[in-house]
Amino acid sequence: MLVLSRVVGELISIGDDISVRVLSVNGSSVRFGVEAPPKVNVHRSEVYERIQRKQASEKAG
Repeated sequence: MLVLSRVVGELISIGDDISVRVLSVNGSSVRFGVEAPPKVNVHRSEVYERIQRKQASEKAG
């Protein structure tokens, strides 16, 4: 795991196509903006897990 410190407005680049910008920090809450190509799906982890469960149940029948 890569651990970085950033301040509001700074970017983190992932490869050539994905950027994550720190938008705000309020106490223990951090808001990020993610810029990615349309072909890249970006989800919160709980949404991604729900999608995975749904796909697994559809495959099971």
